[in-house]
Amino acid sequence: MSEDKLIQIQELIDSAVSSLKTAHSIMRDLTGISDTDRERIVSRAESMSGPADGKVVEGIFDGQNMMDGNGQTYPVPANYASKSKLVEGDGMKLTITDEGKFIYKQISPLERKTIVGVLIQEDGQYKILANGKTYRVLLASVTFYRAEVGDQVTILLPAEGEAKWGAIEAVIPKHLAEAAAQAVITQEMSTSDADGEMTPSVEEEDEKEEKD
Repeated sequence: MSEDKLIQIQELIDSAVSSLKTAHSIMRDLTGISDTDRERIVSRAESMSGPADGKVVEGIFDGQNMMDGNGQTYPVPANYASKSKLVEGDGMKLTITDEGKFIYKQISPLERKTIVGVLIQEDGQYKILANGKTYRVLLASVTFYRAEVGDQVTILLPAEGEAKWGAIEAVIPKHLAEAAAQAVITQEMSTSDADGEMTPSVEEEDEKEEKD
């Protein structure tokens, strides 16, 4: 692909982005409703100092795609996002080769935290229920880890702020989680029996009969 073609494509993108921003502005004026999550990501992308010359673009991962400072979205391959465990808010760089290939690279990963939840299906989408909240996860991640509804799942989230998406880090199959829970219950019962809290000793029974 020639440089002139890339420049022409970039000009068309810039024109479309400008029209979209104008349309969003008019919509906000008419309805008073704004997409705060989108605006937050765009604001962060605008602060990135990397080049945007049509061949290299920097932006922020929004959970599914990369978004640049103009609000333009670029599709991130789901398999790459899943295997790289990208977290919503991570900084990324996109390089467009002369052959038109899109090459993504994580450049500014956020500090992460880990939580454990349960995989559920809601409104036809896979989500993780944890701490009273639900977090969307990529279908590619669910299939990659062969997770099933009811499995316990460890996900990564930004250490600070709110997020709608989580990145799956590990999966504990439902039958293993149930077996582990049963083992804990059995161990606790055995400990209670050993302490004499649940099962009286033979001597205690004999003493009781003598008193009677």
